[in-house]
Amino acid sequence: MSEQINPMIHKYCQNGTYMLLDVNSGIINVIDKVTYDILDIYDGTNKNAVYEGLGTTYSRSELDESLSELDELIEKEMLFAPMCDNFKVVAEEEPVIKSLCLNIAHDCNLRCKYCFASQGDYDTHKRELMSFDVAKRAVDLLIKSTEGKRQHCEIDFFGGEPLMNFDVVKQTIEYIREQEKIHDKVFKLSLTTNGMLLDPAKVKYLTDQHISLILSLDGRPEVHNRMRPDAGGHGSYDTCARNQVYAAKHRNGEEYYVRGTYTKYNLDFTEDVRHMADLGFEGLSMEPVVGDDLSYAITDDDLPRIFDEYDRLTDFYLQRYDEGRPFVYYHFIMDLYRGPCIAKRLRGCGAGHEYMCVVPNGDIYPCHQFVGQDGYVIGNVYDGVTNDTIPALFRDMHVLNKPECCKCWAKFFCSGGCHANNIKYGGNIQTPYELSCRIQKKRIECAMYIQAKLAMKRQEAAQE
Repeated sequence: MSEQINPMIHKYCQNGTYMLLDVNSGIINVIDKVTYDILDIYDGTNKNAVYEGLGTTYSRSELDESLSELDELIEKEMLFAPMCDNFKVVAEEEPVIKSLCLNIAHDCNLRCKYCFASQGDYDTHKRELMSFDVAKRAVDLLIKSTEGKRQHCEIDFFGGEPLMNFDVVKQTIEYIREQEKIHDKVFKLSLTTNGMLLDPAKVKYLTDQHISLILSLDGRPEVHNRMRPDAGGHGSYDTCARNQVYAAKHRNGEEYYVRGTYTKYNLDFTEDVRHMADLGFEGLSMEPVVGDDLSYAITDDDLPRIFDEYDRLTDFYLQRYDEGRPFVYYHFIMDLYRGPCIAKRLRGCGAGHEYMCVVPNGDIYPCHQFVGQDGYVIGNVYDGVTNDTIPALFRDMHVLNKPECCKCWAKFFCSGGCHANNIKYGGNIQTPYELSCRIQKKRIECAMYIQAKLAMKRQEAAQE
């Protein structure tokens, strides 16, 4: 990776391919070495400086050809593009709560060592399940907040382990389906599970109800078992993998992906992705662990190894594509032609103003990462959002209001990072968590490279 002096572009080389991103337009180009070097100097106005700086390296005709192509891109606002006015307009819009995370169970049947939720109880030392009344009130709150403003809503059943409260999950789903018809709503529902309690009956129900599944598995058996023991301290891989493989095979086209976590113990996480792909999973993700325990936590010293591993993962991803055995890797998904909407580019997940979390007693938090933290309760499902200060603060924490993010080429891809991690590790909500930022930027570079390569492969295939 390399940083450029010009904040309006980002260029880098991966596997001998020279990549160029125009930050404000989002246009990505594959360029040659001449153009790559010219852009160390050229800003659209200083051709003489290019001739003086590179005249002994390249011929005049080579420089003229590349400069002409760059000028054409500039004229079309595909290079050095100005900031779109729509970014500023959307940044000032008042968002609407559109998504809820229901912590349906503050309890878990695993004792994952890196769990941010303290193995399910969120540091409350009180294991409890959400009642149907609280869940119903949460649904009503979401419907009321979107009435006349948006048709589409989202709810994720979360925990702990939500399948430990499956009866209430089912009651809530059935209530949502009734309310969709009454209020002309469309709910996208998802459930995050470790899979320990997934059985054929539950899989069929969740599939028939079109519930997206996020399944937790860390890859190879020894990797998974090291960090994800059950409540008795035994490895959970065999049960989790068996149930999740069954679920994936019986989704009937319904959405799912398997999410793993890598730590200092498995910085060769490409092998974990390979293992899960070989199990037959078509949608995968591996996230870097976030935690303070130095026995497994990732530090700055690990970053060179991690960056090399993402290059390995990129090569593996393209290899599987060429072999006709492709899989979807969550962080490598990038639409070169449309991309996420402006609001998503600015605000990311929308925590605290568009997305909120409800816990078993009905309290509302900005997101699941803040549950149990003093000072972050912003209301209750029985009274609604009663704390306007925190939602307003989170709403204004888009990338245009973060000084460091404004200078970053990746700002419209990462949207300023996770608020909770920024507060805990960056020092405040405005300051991004640097280690996470560096990993995210590497993933974005790999994603751009992959999508450019795939686009060229498709173009070549169409011409044959």
